[in-house]
Amino acid sequence: IPELEKELVDLKSPSDADVSRLLESFQKQSDLDSDKPFVLDKHISDIDRLFGSSSVEGIVQNLKADGSEFARKQAETLSKMSPTSLKITFRQLQEGATLSLQDVLVMEYRLSQACMRGHDFYEGVRAVLIDKDQNPRWNPSTLEEVSDQLVDECFGSLGEKDLTF
Repeated sequence: IPELEKELVDLKSPSDADVSRLLESFQKQSDLDSDKPFVLDKHISDIDRLFGSSSVEGIVQNLKADGSEFARKQAETLSKMSPTSLKITFRQLQEGATLSLQDVLVMEYRLSQACMRGHDFYEGVRAVLIDKDQNPRWNPSTLEEVSDQLVDECFGSLGEKDLTF
């Protein structure tokens, strides 16, 4: 790991391809768990089909309509999560796929600050760690109530407080 870290840091103006090549070279050197099959291998086609929607609402609809045990478990898991966090994460994955490492880090910093300004992070901590009732009360409480404007604000510039390099 220290060697990988050093080589990543030493990359000059790294592109996605440069980072991928370096990670792949280290992956090829590793034999950790090489004898174990990929745990999601049998679900790849289901994942592609069920999670291929252009919205979180579409994903949830796909999962509920499918009826398989796999889809039911995924829908159940998502139903327990913060609707705001689900929408932020969905957009984060979409946007992050096309950004440079520096731009991803700026985005991640903005999102961390947005979560700290919001309600749901603290509510999740309360429900899981403090009261341990496992019953968070999200605000907003449904995906439909999470506006595009709210999500946009989480990704917005922090002005002078933005992460810079």
